[in-house]
Amino acid sequence: MAATPKNVIVILLDSLNRHMLGAYGGTEFETPVLDAFAKTAVRFDNHYTGSLPCMPARHDILCGALDFLWRPWGSVEIWEDAITYELRKTGVVSQLISDHPHLFETGGENYHGDFNAWAYERGHEGDAWKTRPDPSWAGAPGMGRGHMPYDDSRGWFQGEADFPGPRTMSAAARWIDDNAGHHDRFFLFVDEFDPHEPFDTPEPWASKYDPDWEGPHLIWPPYMKGAIEKGVLTERQARQLRAQYGGKLSMIDHWLGKVLDAVDRNGIADDTAIIICTDHGHYLGEKDIWGKPGVPIYATLGHIPLLIRWPGVEPGARSALTTSVDIFATLCEAFGVTVRQRTHGKSLIPLLTGEADKLRDWLLTGVWGREVQLVTDRWKYVRGPAGANAPLSMMSNRWSTMPTHVVDKHVAMPLPDDRAFLDRMPGSKIPVLHQPFAEGDHVPFWALTRFSGAHLYDRLEDPDETTNLAGGPQEAEMAALLAQALAELEAPKSQFQRLGL
Repeated sequence: MAATPKNVIVILLDSLNRHMLGAYGGTEFETPVLDAFAKTAVRFDNHYTGSLPCMPARHDILCGALDFLWRPWGSVEIWEDAITYELRKTGVVSQLISDHPHLFETGGENYHGDFNAWAYERGHEGDAWKTRPDPSWAGAPGMGRGHMPYDDSRGWFQGEADFPGPRTMSAAARWIDDNAGHHDRFFLFVDEFDPHEPFDTPEPWASKYDPDWEGPHLIWPPYMKGAIEKGVLTERQARQLRAQYGGKLSMIDHWLGKVLDAVDRNGIADDTAIIICTDHGHYLGEKDIWGKPGVPIYATLGHIPLLIRWPGVEPGARSALTTSVDIFATLCEAFGVTVRQRTHGKSLIPLLTGEADKLRDWLLTGVWGREVQLVTDRWKYVRGPAGANAPLSMMSNRWSTMPTHVVDKHVAMPLPDDRAFLDRMPGSKIPVLHQPFAEGDHVPFWALTRFSGAHLYDRLEDPDETTNLAGGPQEAEMAALLAQALAELEAPKSQFQRLGL
């Protein structure tokens, strides 16, 4: 019989590709820990992203409201609370353990503040940790990225246990060892940046799936469509990059086992729910797409894994449509808390317990300033801007709401101008700054890599999304449903206008 868990552990593995996991039929790479966990858990087969990419997805999980219809990337706004704020008020102890640099950069830096405690393992990707490299590490081809903070940090990792992912998982296991039985209830959020690039691992992982490669391993994928077609990558380099992702996936799978072992070792498995999820997938050559460029959200990126082990719930699979904001709603129900802002998720507990076999008829996912995507049981409809991507608007009270560390901040995030006005987010009485953008404006770079037009795929007959049915008889029905969904969420008028709805 299903029970309310005392504790919940959420483990987010960044850029985790569903189709590469054994639990979902993958055979290319080895994921024995995840596969074993899946046999004890409920596997969600129709789980999708909400807001993309990195920090928007975390906002969905921790704040419960879709982000991408209103802003590109951001922190917790003044008109909303993360779930951890409410947990503190009710006495539930919360701990964040992460090596994810975006959580501590401009535009993502205040999510950690409402946890009772947080720990940050340094040195991953863009983390500005070291000021000089260790010359013992020669580096790896950057695929056009130039110098990265990781290049200064990498040489300081002498053994496997020194890499950020293993350190994060080890820290989580230690936290469980130190705290199990000492708190009435706890929420542990392990935000692990692996298997996100750089796909850098020590041996034996580095050569596990490409033992014949000679020279520095390729750890930085280009972010583009047509890398092989345009000569940026050779077929041989493409295989190497994919193999390096596989090595990192298998390595972090191994270290994930340390956390699960700690749960068993401390005797808390029977009253602890464990949720293993991701923010999005990662293109590794599917349709010759690499990274997360401005292309439609194909299944590789948007159709993501979700595994939940819940006390008293038998292992199995669920086919209902679910999305990232549902994790937030599930946490709220499990801990008996509510937040002040309007949210968009639905608790997964009725699906877990068998009380329901469906939560919704549709879900929305997308990227601010790019496409909006509607998913139903049968169809996936992707609608890009009808023309010049205008009018477009942004709503935020934290005008740092972009990853401005990657370029000059005034290039990345134009300041509000005299067109800005005070508005209100749906469900809030707190004024919010609403900035319109028109054709020809310098818009935040998020919206620059975009496509126009529409994509429509039959999810049942065409799971690989090879035949675009947009322009056929089904599109009018899907466009009407998309407009209905946007209206239900009270999306800004600019979304309807730029999408031609």
